[in-house]
Amino acid sequence: MMDSKTAKLDIVLEKALQETILSREELLFLLTLSEESDLAKVFNAARQARTRYFANKIFIYGFVYFSTYCRNECAFCLYRKSNHSLKRYRKTDLEIMETALSLVKSGVHVVDLTMGEDPYYFDNRESGFERLIRTVELIKKSTEIPIMISAGVVPEEVLREFREAGVDWYATYQETHNPDLYHKLRLGQSYTERMERKKLAHNLGFLIEEGLLTGVGDTDDDLVNSLEAMRDLGADQVRVMSFVPQKGTPMHQFASVSPHRELLIIAIMRLVFPDRLIPASLDVDGLKGLADRLNAGANVVTSVIPPHSGLAGVSNHSLDIEDGNRTISRITPVLAQHGLVAASKDEYAEWVLNRKSRS
Repeated sequence: MMDSKTAKLDIVLEKALQETILSREELLFLLTLSEESDLAKVFNAARQARTRYFANKIFIYGFVYFSTYCRNECAFCLYRKSNHSLKRYRKTDLEIMETALSLVKSGVHVVDLTMGEDPYYFDNRESGFERLIRTVELIKKSTEIPIMISAGVVPEEVLREFREAGVDWYATYQETHNPDLYHKLRLGQSYTERMERKKLAHNLGFLIEEGLLTGVGDTDDDLVNSLEAMRDLGADQVRVMSFVPQKGTPMHQFASVSPHRELLIIAIMRLVFPDRLIPASLDVDGLKGLADRLNAGANVVTSVIPPHSGLAGVSNHSLDIEDGNRTISRITPVLAQHGLVAASKDEYAEWVLNRKSRS
Protein backbone atom coordinates (compact mmCIF):
# COMPACT_ATOMS: atom_id res chain seq x y z
CA MET A 1 0.00 0.00 0.00
CA MET A 2 1.33 3.45 -0.96
CA ASP A 3 2.22 5.66 2.01
CA SER A 4 1.06 9.29 2.22
CA LYS A 5 4.48 10.76 1.39
CA THR A 6 4.82 8.65 -1.76
CA ALA A 7 1.30 9.56 -2.82
CA LYS A 8 1.99 13.24 -2.26
CA LEU A 9 5.25 13.07 -4.20
CA ASP A 10 3.51 11.45 -7.16
CA ILE A 11 0.83 14.14 -7.15
CA VAL A 12 3.38 16.98 -6.96
CA LEU A 13 5.52 15.53 -9.77
CA GLU A 14 2.50 14.97 -11.99
CA LYS A 15 1.43 18.57 -11.37
CA ALA A 16 4.93 19.79 -12.25
CA LEU A 17 4.97 17.77 -15.48
CA GLN A 18 1.64 19.31 -16.41
CA GLU A 19 3.48 22.65 -15.95
CA THR A 20 1.14 23.84 -13.26
CA ILE A 21 2.93 26.25 -10.92
CA LEU A 22 3.90 24.47 -7.72
CA SER A 23 2.89 26.09 -4.45
CA ARG A 24 5.40 27.19 -1.86
CA GLU A 25 4.36 24.29 0.35
CA GLU A 26 4.94 21.82 -2.49
CA LEU A 27 8.41 23.22 -3.22
CA LEU A 28 9.31 23.02 0.46
CA PHE A 29 8.09 19.41 0.47
CA LEU A 30 10.38 18.54 -2.45
CA LEU A 31 13.35 20.10 -0.67
CA THR A 32 12.86 17.78 2.32
CA LEU A 33 13.32 14.62 0.25
CA SER A 34 16.39 12.51 1.00
CA GLU A 35 15.53 8.86 0.39
CA GLU A 36 17.15 7.42 -2.71
CA SER A 37 13.87 6.16 -4.17
CA ASP A 38 12.25 9.59 -3.77
CA LEU A 39 15.22 11.38 -5.33
CA ALA A 40 15.19 8.96 -8.25
CA LYS A 41 11.55 9.86 -8.93
CA VAL A 42 12.31 13.59 -8.85
CA PHE A 43 15.34 13.18 -11.14
CA ASN A 44 13.31 11.09 -13.58
CA ALA A 45 10.58 13.75 -13.73
CA ALA A 46 13.23 16.43 -14.27
CA ARG A 47 14.69 14.50 -17.21
CA GLN A 48 11.21 14.13 -18.69
CA ALA A 49 10.70 17.88 -18.46
CA ARG A 50 14.10 18.50 -20.08
CA THR A 51 13.38 16.08 -22.93
CA ARG A 52 10.08 17.82 -23.70
CA TYR A 53 11.89 21.06 -24.57
CA PHE A 54 15.43 20.00 -25.49
CA ALA A 55 15.18 16.35 -26.62
CA ASN A 56 18.64 14.87 -25.97
CA LYS A 57 20.63 18.02 -26.80
CA ILE A 58 23.13 19.58 -24.38
CA PHE A 59 24.78 22.99 -24.71
CA ILE A 60 28.45 23.61 -23.83
CA TYR A 61 29.96 26.85 -22.53
CA GLY A 62 33.57 27.95 -22.78
CA PHE A 63 34.94 29.84 -19.79
CA VAL A 64 37.51 32.66 -19.84
CA TYR A 65 38.24 33.92 -16.31
CA PHE A 66 40.39 36.78 -17.54
CA SER A 67 41.09 38.62 -14.27
CA THR A 68 41.27 37.30 -10.73
CA TYR A 69 41.75 40.73 -9.18
CA CYS A 70 38.72 42.03 -7.29
CA ARG A 71 37.81 45.08 -5.22
CA ASN A 72 35.23 43.17 -3.15
CA GLU A 73 35.45 41.19 0.09
CA CYS A 74 32.90 38.43 -0.48
CA ALA A 75 33.14 36.11 2.52
CA PHE A 76 32.88 32.96 0.37
CA CYS A 77 35.24 33.81 -2.48
CA LEU A 78 38.85 32.76 -2.95
CA TYR A 79 39.49 35.92 -4.94
CA ARG A 80 38.31 38.39 -2.28
CA LYS A 81 40.50 41.51 -2.17
CA SER A 82 42.27 40.77 1.12
CA ASN A 83 43.21 37.16 0.30
CA HIS A 84 46.95 37.31 -0.29
CA SER A 85 47.44 33.55 -0.36
CA LEU A 86 47.09 33.20 -4.12
CA LYS A 87 48.88 34.41 -7.21
CA ARG A 88 46.57 36.60 -9.28
CA TYR A 89 46.58 37.36 -12.96
CA ARG A 90 45.04 39.78 -15.46
CA LYS A 91 45.00 38.59 -19.07
CA THR A 92 45.86 40.96 -21.89
CA ASP A 93 43.37 41.81 -24.61
CA LEU A 94 45.28 39.54 -27.00
CA GLU A 95 45.25 36.64 -24.51
CA ILE A 96 41.51 37.03 -24.01
CA MET A 97 40.99 37.05 -27.77
CA GLU A 98 43.23 34.03 -28.41
CA THR A 99 41.62 31.95 -25.66
CA ALA A 100 38.12 32.81 -26.85
CA LEU A 101 39.00 31.85 -30.42
CA SER A 102 40.48 28.54 -29.27
CA LEU A 103 37.28 27.74 -27.38
CA VAL A 104 35.16 28.60 -30.41
CA LYS A 105 37.35 26.36 -32.55
CA SER A 106 36.89 23.51 -30.06
CA GLY A 107 33.11 23.68 -30.55
CA VAL A 108 31.63 25.54 -27.56
CA HIS A 109 28.26 27.22 -28.00
CA VAL A 110 28.99 30.28 -25.83
CA VAL A 111 32.05 32.12 -24.60
CA ASP A 112 31.62 33.27 -20.99
CA LEU A 113 33.97 36.17 -20.23
CA THR A 114 34.33 36.37 -16.46
CA MET A 115 36.29 38.43 -13.95
CA GLY A 116 36.19 39.73 -10.42
CA GLU A 117 35.33 43.41 -10.05
CA ASP A 118 38.87 44.32 -11.05
CA PRO A 119 39.78 47.90 -9.99
CA TYR A 120 41.74 48.24 -13.24
CA TYR A 121 38.38 48.35 -15.01
CA PHE A 122 36.03 49.69 -12.35
CA ASP A 123 38.10 52.59 -11.00
CA ASN A 124 38.13 54.22 -14.42
CA ARG A 125 34.50 53.33 -15.16
CA GLU A 126 33.63 53.84 -18.86
CA SER A 127 37.21 54.46 -19.98
CA GLY A 128 38.47 51.50 -17.95
CA PHE A 129 36.21 49.12 -19.87
CA GLU A 130 36.87 50.63 -23.29
CA ARG A 131 39.52 48.13 -24.45
CA LEU A 132 37.57 45.17 -23.12
CA ILE A 133 34.49 46.29 -25.03
CA ARG A 134 36.56 46.52 -28.21
CA THR A 135 37.94 43.02 -27.58
CA VAL A 136 34.42 41.68 -27.12
CA GLU A 137 33.40 43.40 -30.35
CA LEU A 138 36.29 41.73 -32.21
CA ILE A 139 35.44 38.28 -30.83
CA LYS A 140 31.84 38.74 -31.90
CA LYS A 141 32.71 39.94 -35.40
CA SER A 142 35.31 37.20 -35.90
CA THR A 143 33.19 34.29 -34.71
CA GLU A 144 29.53 35.35 -34.35
CA ILE A 145 29.56 33.21 -31.19
CA PRO A 146 27.06 34.14 -28.47
CA ILE A 147 28.89 35.90 -25.63
CA MET A 148 28.15 36.06 -21.92
CA ILE A 149 29.70 38.78 -19.76
CA SER A 150 30.14 37.95 -16.08
CA ALA A 151 31.97 40.97 -14.75
CA GLY A 152 30.06 42.02 -11.66
CA VAL A 153 27.83 45.06 -11.28
CA VAL A 154 29.17 47.05 -14.21
CA PRO A 155 28.19 50.73 -14.66
CA GLU A 156 24.97 51.27 -16.60
CA GLU A 157 26.73 52.96 -19.54
CA VAL A 158 29.18 50.06 -19.79
CA LEU A 159 26.27 47.62 -19.85
CA ARG A 160 24.80 49.51 -22.79
CA GLU A 161 28.16 49.44 -24.59
CA PHE A 162 28.49 45.70 -24.07
CA ARG A 163 25.06 45.33 -25.64
CA GLU A 164 26.12 47.40 -28.65
CA ALA A 165 29.29 45.29 -28.95
CA GLY A 166 27.12 42.19 -29.38
CA VAL A 167 27.04 40.61 -25.91
CA ASP A 168 24.02 38.32 -25.56
CA TRP A 169 24.07 37.31 -21.88
CA TYR A 170 24.60 39.19 -18.63
CA ALA A 171 25.35 37.17 -15.51
CA THR A 172 25.90 38.53 -12.03
CA TYR A 173 24.68 36.09 -9.42
CA GLN A 174 22.81 37.18 -6.34
CA GLU A 175 23.92 33.94 -4.59
CA THR A 176 20.92 34.25 -2.25
CA HIS A 177 17.66 36.18 -2.29
CA ASN A 178 17.61 36.57 1.47
CA PRO A 179 18.93 40.14 1.90
CA ASP A 180 20.26 39.46 5.41
CA LEU A 181 22.24 36.43 4.25
CA TYR A 182 23.34 38.34 1.14
CA HIS A 183 24.97 41.01 3.30
CA LYS A 184 26.87 38.32 5.22
CA LEU A 185 28.15 36.87 1.96
CA ARG A 186 28.71 39.95 -0.19
CA LEU A 187 30.14 42.27 2.43
CA GLY A 188 29.54 45.97 1.79
CA GLN A 189 27.61 45.43 -1.45
CA SER A 190 24.11 46.58 -2.28
CA TYR A 191 21.51 43.85 -2.70
CA THR A 192 19.17 46.22 -4.52
CA GLU A 193 21.77 47.60 -6.93
CA ARG A 194 22.77 44.10 -8.03
CA MET A 195 19.15 43.09 -8.67
CA GLU A 196 18.31 46.33 -10.44
CA ARG A 197 21.32 45.99 -12.78
CA LYS A 198 20.01 42.60 -13.92
CA LYS A 199 16.56 44.07 -14.50
CA LEU A 200 18.08 46.90 -16.54
CA ALA A 201 20.06 44.37 -18.57
CA HIS A 202 16.89 42.44 -19.32
CA ASN A 203 15.17 45.63 -20.42
CA LEU A 204 18.12 46.36 -22.71
CA GLY A 205 17.66 43.00 -24.43
CA PHE A 206 20.22 40.81 -22.67
CA LEU A 207 19.41 37.27 -21.70
CA ILE A 208 19.92 36.89 -17.95
CA GLU A 209 21.60 34.18 -15.94
CA GLU A 210 20.80 34.16 -12.24
CA GLY A 211 22.56 31.92 -9.75
CA LEU A 212 22.64 30.90 -6.12
CA LEU A 213 25.02 29.18 -3.72
CA THR A 214 23.83 26.44 -1.42
CA GLY A 215 25.62 25.43 1.75
CA VAL A 216 26.25 28.99 2.90
CA GLY A 217 23.66 29.11 5.68
CA ASP A 218 20.66 29.06 3.33
CA THR A 219 17.41 27.47 4.49
CA ASP A 220 14.71 25.72 2.48
CA ASP A 221 12.65 28.91 2.74
CA ASP A 222 15.57 30.87 1.30
CA LEU A 223 15.79 28.48 -1.66
CA VAL A 224 12.09 28.80 -2.41
CA ASN A 225 12.47 32.58 -2.21
CA SER A 226 15.25 32.28 -4.79
CA LEU A 227 13.09 30.24 -7.15
CA GLU A 228 10.35 32.86 -6.87
CA ALA A 229 12.83 35.70 -7.41
CA MET A 230 14.24 33.97 -10.49
CA ARG A 231 10.73 33.62 -11.87
CA ASP A 232 9.98 37.29 -11.19
CA LEU A 233 13.24 38.30 -12.85
CA GLY A 234 12.39 36.26 -15.92
CA ALA A 235 15.83 34.64 -15.82
CA ASP A 236 16.68 32.71 -18.98
CA GLN A 237 19.33 30.54 -17.34
CA VAL A 238 19.20 29.53 -13.68
CA ARG A 239 21.91 27.76 -11.75
CA VAL A 240 22.91 26.46 -8.36
CA MET A 241 26.38 25.59 -7.13
CA SER A 242 27.45 23.95 -3.90
CA PHE A 243 29.68 26.10 -1.73
CA VAL A 244 33.28 24.89 -1.60
CA PRO A 245 35.17 26.30 1.44
CA GLN A 246 38.15 28.41 0.38
CA LYS A 247 41.42 29.02 2.20
CA GLY A 248 42.04 32.62 3.15
CA THR A 249 38.35 33.45 3.56
CA PRO A 250 36.12 33.92 6.64
CA MET A 251 34.12 30.84 5.57
CA HIS A 252 37.04 28.44 5.15
CA GLN A 253 35.84 26.25 8.02
CA PHE A 254 32.25 25.91 6.78
CA ALA A 255 31.26 22.25 6.41
CA SER A 256 30.74 21.16 2.82
CA VAL A 257 27.11 20.61 1.89
CA SER A 258 25.82 17.14 0.93
CA PRO A 259 26.26 16.53 -2.81
CA HIS A 260 22.60 15.47 -2.97
CA ARG A 261 21.56 19.01 -2.08
CA GLU A 262 22.77 20.58 -5.31
CA LEU A 263 21.37 17.72 -7.39
CA LEU A 264 17.94 18.01 -5.80
CA ILE A 265 17.89 21.78 -6.38
CA ILE A 266 18.89 21.30 -10.04
CA ALA A 267 15.97 18.87 -10.47
CA ILE A 268 13.51 21.21 -8.76
CA MET A 269 14.75 24.07 -10.94
CA ARG A 270 14.03 21.94 -14.00
CA LEU A 271 10.50 21.24 -12.78
CA VAL A 272 9.90 24.93 -12.06
CA PHE A 273 11.63 26.17 -15.24
CA PRO A 274 11.22 23.32 -17.76
CA ASP A 275 12.13 25.43 -20.80
CA ARG A 276 15.15 27.27 -19.35
CA LEU A 277 18.84 26.54 -19.42
CA ILE A 278 20.23 24.93 -16.25
CA PRO A 279 23.99 24.37 -15.97
CA ALA A 280 25.95 21.40 -14.76
CA SER A 281 29.13 23.15 -13.64
CA LEU A 282 32.53 21.47 -13.83
CA ASP A 283 33.73 23.89 -11.17
CA VAL A 284 32.60 21.98 -8.08
CA ASP A 285 33.35 18.29 -8.72
CA GLY A 286 34.95 18.40 -12.15
CA LEU A 287 34.28 15.77 -14.79
CA LYS A 288 33.40 13.08 -12.23
CA GLY A 289 30.38 15.11 -11.07
CA LEU A 290 29.00 15.77 -14.54
CA ALA A 291 26.88 12.63 -14.95
CA ASP A 292 24.97 13.20 -11.70
CA ARG A 293 24.12 16.77 -12.67
CA LEU A 294 22.91 15.71 -16.10
CA ASN A 295 20.90 12.94 -14.48
CA ALA A 296 19.22 15.61 -12.31
CA GLY A 297 18.01 17.55 -15.36
CA ALA A 298 20.78 19.98 -16.27
CA ASN A 299 21.16 20.76 -19.98
CA VAL A 300 24.26 22.97 -20.10
CA VAL A 301 27.86 22.02 -19.34
CA THR A 302 29.73 25.07 -18.09
CA SER A 303 33.30 25.98 -17.26
CA VAL A 304 35.03 24.33 -20.20
CA ILE A 305 38.60 25.63 -19.92
CA PRO A 306 41.50 24.90 -22.29
CA PRO A 307 44.56 23.32 -20.63
CA HIS A 308 47.82 25.31 -20.60
CA SER A 309 45.92 28.58 -20.96
CA GLY A 310 46.85 29.94 -17.54
CA LEU A 311 43.17 30.28 -16.63
CA ALA A 312 41.57 29.40 -13.30
CA GLY A 313 38.15 28.20 -12.24
CA VAL A 314 35.98 29.64 -9.49
CA SER A 315 35.06 27.11 -6.79
CA ASN A 316 37.97 24.75 -7.44
CA HIS A 317 40.40 27.01 -9.24
CA SER A 318 42.66 24.29 -10.69
CA LEU A 319 40.41 21.20 -10.75
CA ASP A 320 40.62 19.16 -13.98
CA ILE A 321 42.12 22.00 -16.03
CA GLU A 322 45.70 21.04 -16.82
CA ASP A 323 44.87 17.36 -17.36
CA GLY A 324 42.36 18.35 -20.06
CA ASN A 325 39.25 17.09 -18.27
CA ARG A 326 37.45 20.37 -18.91
CA THR A 327 37.48 19.93 -22.68
CA ILE A 328 34.77 18.87 -25.12
CA SER A 329 36.65 15.68 -26.03
CA ARG A 330 36.32 14.51 -22.41
CA ILE A 331 32.73 15.69 -22.00
CA THR A 332 31.29 14.04 -25.12
CA PRO A 333 31.71 10.42 -23.91
CA VAL A 334 29.90 11.26 -20.66
CA LEU A 335 27.00 12.67 -22.66
CA ALA A 336 26.90 9.55 -24.84
CA GLN A 337 26.73 7.27 -21.80
CA HIS A 338 23.46 8.97 -20.87
CA GLY A 339 21.91 9.06 -24.34
CA LEU A 340 22.77 12.74 -24.76
CA VAL A 341 24.63 14.64 -27.46
CA ALA A 342 26.16 18.07 -27.82
CA ALA A 343 23.81 20.37 -29.72
CA SER A 344 25.00 22.10 -32.87
CA LYS A 345 25.99 25.75 -32.83
CA ASP A 346 22.99 26.51 -35.02
CA GLU A 347 20.64 24.84 -32.53
CA TYR A 348 21.99 26.95 -29.70
CA ALA A 349 21.86 30.15 -31.77
CA GLU A 350 18.23 29.34 -32.63
CA TRP A 351 17.39 28.88 -28.94
CA VAL A 352 18.96 32.24 -28.09
CA LEU A 353 17.11 33.97 -30.92
CA ASN A 354 13.78 32.44 -29.92
CA ARG A 355 14.31 33.30 -26.27
CA LYS A 356 15.17 36.91 -27.09
CA SER A 357 12.09 37.31 -29.25
CA ARG A 358 9.94 35.87 -26.44
CA SER A 359 11.48 38.21 -23.90
